[in-house]
Amino acid sequence: MSGRHSCFLVVAVAVAVAVAACAPETRQPPRRPEFSGTWAAGRGVQPDAARVATLPPNTVVLGDAGAPEFPAGDFGGLVLKPAALAAAKTWDPRNEMTIDRVCVPPSIVYSMQGPFPLEIHQGADLLVIRLEYYDLARVIFLDGRPHPPPDAPHTKVGHSVGRWDGSTLVVETTHLSASTITNNGLDHGENVRFLERFWLSDDGNTLFAAQEFEDPDVLENRGARFMAWERAPGQYIFPYECDPSFSLNYQK
Repeated sequence: MSGRHSCFLVVAVAVAVAVAACAPETRQPPRRPEFSGTWAAGRGVQPDAARVATLPPNTVVLGDAGAPEFPAGDFGGLVLKPAALAAAKTWDPRNEMTIDRVCVPPSIVYSMQGPFPLEIHQGADLLVIRLEYYDLARVIFLDGRPHPPPDAPHTKVGHSVGRWDGSTLVVETTHLSASTITNNGLDHGENVRFLERFWLSDDGNTLFAAQEFEDPDVLENRGARFMAWERAPGQYIFPYECDPSFSLNYQK
């Protein structure tokens, strides 16, 4: 190689090194936890003191997640406004087993804490949660879109938007139609605000969730629940297929 070519080569290498040194650092996006898969029936968990301490003031932790339900007149520490309390006192479980009501699904405020499995499909811009309970399906938007205007339709799954806070998925849901808070006559209205946080155990085999809700039309305070599901590879969720004729067994 001639001296001229050697000089050109040295200069070219020096320029390339300088350009690389001045180029902005390319940062990889943080790796998100993988929620996809089937998760076994949900259960309630005892929250640790640190997580309870992060709850807003005037929030009570309910102990009905998983399987146990409150008896009539017991709302787990929730303080009902007069109209909501009067409506709850008229509750009769037999009315829930009529042919026109037995297959009416609750909203996710109640159904997410039930003892049923769920299936998650996770993408970059959205996450889908399929519940075996009443065949409910949730779409959680992760693309930064806002909630729709207040007059948009309200449903039992509402409109959910999520964001990542480190390895925790924070989900806010609005536009929920009126439905159950506790299965003993306490219902929320259409102005309920529902907040959830989802995170994985260190080994990735347990999915934890904390939910918070408030309804200024119904409650004087706020409610929270803590729950968990175990990863169930190779398992499936099955159709709920509620048959309203089931109610006839209770009309005899």
